[in-house]
Amino acid sequence: MTKVAPSMLSADFSRLGEELRRIEQAGADWAHIDVMDGVFVPNITIGPSVIGSIRHISEMPFDVHLMIRDPLRYVDAFTEAGADMLTVHAEAEGSIPETLRRIRDNGVAAGITLNPPTPIAELDRYLADVDLVLIMTVQAGFGGQQFKEDCLHKIEYVRRWADDHNPGLEISVDGGINRLTGRRAVEAGATVLAAGSSLFGAADMAAEIRLWKGFGPDPRV
Repeated sequence: MTKVAPSMLSADFSRLGEELRRIEQAGADWAHIDVMDGVFVPNITIGPSVIGSIRHISEMPFDVHLMIRDPLRYVDAFTEAGADMLTVHAEAEGSIPETLRRIRDNGVAAGITLNPPTPIAELDRYLADVDLVLIMTVQAGFGGQQFKEDCLHKIEYVRRWADDHNPGLEISVDGGINRLTGRRAVEAGATVLAAGSSLFGAADMAAEIRLWKGFGPDPRV
């Protein structure tokens, strides 16, 4: 069954705890939390203290996407705050292998991601050392962007690798995900759909999540 991870970037930040309860009650599998530093990406969002302040509200896994310049510097802080998964960018500064090792040494699932312009082959050196691959189908940094169709081949690429080497690898997709694009992403091989506006703006989030969980891989593949 496809996992659904509502992106808290689209939540009402004035009542973040209530929004976390809302997505859990709606049947979400993970809470996708975007962290932006205003350097690696132009926008700025939340830090470890905010994540720590809502950690006690839910036992749902926190899927934390670090859109920051030097992720190694903050691995311990986000682990201590309560992240269950930490995903870093292949384009970030510092030693990415060392960062991934630090994440796993802290007992947290390690993820790797890249922006749409970055060739998918850039992930080859990291795939054996991660628990999660996040395929960005928009440029990291802002919500509400349109899904980039040409990123579907990246999902297929990682799916083929996972089928051969690590069938349990989680393949998450984030950016412009809705009913149509979510189904296409799952057919390409995704196991997790991260989405903000299309879920938080849904008339019935629970019904929308149930629908998405029913998406399955393309039987022709």
